[in-house]
Amino acid sequence: MTNARYEVLGIGNAIVDVIARAEDDFLVRQGMHKGAMTLIDEERAQHIYDAMGPAIEASGGSAANTIHGVASFGARTSFVGKVRDDELGQAFAHDIRAAGVAFDTPPAFEGPSTARCYVLVTPDGQRTMNTYLGAAQDLHPKDIDSEAIAGAAITYLEGYLWDPKNAKDAFLKAATIAHDAHRTVALTLSDAFCVDRYRAEFLELVRSKTVDLLFANEAELHSLYQTADFDTALATLRKDAKLAVVTRSEKGCVVATPENTTAVPAAPIERLVDTTGAGDLFAAGFLFGTARGLGDERAARLGALAAAEVISHLGARPEKSLSALAQENGLLK
Repeated sequence: MTNARYEVLGIGNAIVDVIARAEDDFLVRQGMHKGAMTLIDEERAQHIYDAMGPAIEASGGSAANTIHGVASFGARTSFVGKVRDDELGQAFAHDIRAAGVAFDTPPAFEGPSTARCYVLVTPDGQRTMNTYLGAAQDLHPKDIDSEAIAGAAITYLEGYLWDPKNAKDAFLKAATIAHDAHRTVALTLSDAFCVDRYRAEFLELVRSKTVDLLFANEAELHSLYQTADFDTALATLRKDAKLAVVTRSEKGCVVATPENTTAVPAAPIERLVDTTGAGDLFAAGFLFGTARGLGDERAARLGALAAAEVISHLGARPEKSLSALAQENGLLK
């Protein structure tokens, strides 16, 4: 795929993560559903910020985390997402560009402020997210650069984009442009509650082959097919999808095609600190491996390695060079 301007281009919500440690009883007092992502309004956002403990701020958003990871492997990358021209928006743009990611989406000069996600990390490493989408909701089809999409080997989309109508239209526009240019379209389901909201539409995206490569975790897969039985859900997924990867936490992942399934183990870790970004960084490794034509199993091992790195510290972005880490582990030359 060396003829591509970008190896992977991501489209998603441009969000600044505000991350703090919290005990389980804090979640209970705040009426939060542990481990879930909940959409909130600006008033609720302020209430949570006032109640939570000391926090660190970092540019985030599911697809943006993934693209940051792909760039850390050494790939040519781009990100499309909407921020407001405010302090957080400028911080987001600076951070993602500093990681070597092209980011050319014009900021909004009016309307809601830049999106932010309050991430509460409990002692077991689970993260509970409360997201104010703000300006990210205003991603519009006009923000989709046809040349950039056509020039990307893989266009990667996040399921969270399915919430705002304009972002959904931008998503579909990008998929059409990518396929017209004979490129690959990938989608992550993002969240089991997101799947609950749009199950029929996500199934149609997969069955119609609007999506060529699907990422899901176990909870999202069970939600998609409304069954608690993993084997049943996986068998149905194989009938529906051209290529899918299901992550299973410490059990590793399963790469599924209509012809076969391949199980790949998780990479070892010394200590689980924070699961934020695990799925995003797994996708980064798999997308990088796919863009480089390394094969599904090696791509999955790169994904497992990236996920292991990110869950060993606080925050959703890698702290080590993923390219160097992959070389140390014999996955890249």
